[in-house]
Amino acid sequence: MALSCRKSHTMDSIFDQVHERRHTDSQKWHKYAGQDILPMWVADMDFKAPEPVLQALHERIDHGIFGYARPERDTIEAVIGMLQRNYDWAVEEEWLVWLPGLVVGLNITSRAFAEPGEKILTTTPIYPPFLLGPRFQNRSVTKAKMALDGDKWVIDWEAMEAAVDSQTRMFFFCNPHNPCARVFDRSELEAVAAFCQRHNLILCSDEIHCELLLDGRSHTPIATLSEEVSKNSFTLIAPSKTYNLAGLGCSLAIIPDKGLRHRFNSATRGIMAEVNNLGYTACEAAYRDGGPWREELLRYLGANRDCIHSFVKERIPEIGVYQHEATYLSWLDVTAFDLSDPVAHFESYGVGLTDGAFFDSPGHVRLNFGCSRLTLKEGLERMEKAVDALR
Repeated sequence: MALSCRKSHTMDSIFDQVHERRHTDSQKWHKYAGQDILPMWVADMDFKAPEPVLQALHERIDHGIFGYARPERDTIEAVIGMLQRNYDWAVEEEWLVWLPGLVVGLNITSRAFAEPGEKILTTTPIYPPFLLGPRFQNRSVTKAKMALDGDKWVIDWEAMEAAVDSQTRMFFFCNPHNPCARVFDRSELEAVAAFCQRHNLILCSDEIHCELLLDGRSHTPIATLSEEVSKNSFTLIAPSKTYNLAGLGCSLAIIPDKGLRHRFNSATRGIMAEVNNLGYTACEAAYRDGGPWREELLRYLGANRDCIHSFVKERIPEIGVYQHEATYLSWLDVTAFDLSDPVAHFESYGVGLTDGAFFDSPGHVRLNFGCSRLTLKEGLERMEKAVDALR
């Protein structure tokens, strides 16, 4: 049976190219060096960054001097302009706190807004640093498991109310969601904001995947709901996921409230590295000039998502798939196989996935489909062989 895929678009040839990464510094590909295993685990894509970003990096490198860096006016304006253009969000320059990575931001947040032993609440399944960051800072994590509404993951408000208590200081929120690929709508965001207000919780919203919405969906930064929400929350973003720039280490915390911003900055002192020259350069070029490339990327990723769903339903229906609204990370239910180590099983058939246990959801795996369709097809066919062995 042939793999069902959407017809090609004008620029598909850019994303259809297979780039050799085995002999580079790629963490993604290093993991399986010397093995016939396709790495479809960690969240970076196998696509080259947009040409305007590459050109800007070449120009910066040609300058030849790489001292300590600060964002230039054009860099700041590129960030503010992107937020205004895409989300009608009027962000002021002083709200921006530059970070060498979003995971760093989660650790700093844990240190800044909770004391040792106090609690940070989050939903599960969830991106592992949401669980690890607080623990690394000697803060406790309280988990509220999400619920399924048909094939769509939603926040379970009864679980949330049961999890929060007088020692809870923060709520870590992820939208668009990793790994569940949800884009929470306005009513859901309003419920999150009301919950935090009711329980006097600071809201940290990880919105790093906000530019990776599929099927024409639109993202609403939770801080834009109201002035009150803006004062009690802050937002983490980065160009890294959308434009494949993770290795350049440039992220942002957007913190409108002066008091929260002071607490956050105080917690960074002496322990946080600075953003490097190339990170600033790439961020500026991506946010200023990366729009056309991103639009083509989203079409390609949407077709890849469709390929996964059609392939799984037609050829390996024992694997469960969910509604997928954003990101290039597919969340798959493999509980039907009752595997003690599902990742090891799929690795033995040549495909490397991420274990759902890291997300507090055993029996699931996460598949990165930010790759050429040829690579995706090969990975899916290897998964089919792995399932055949269990039938």
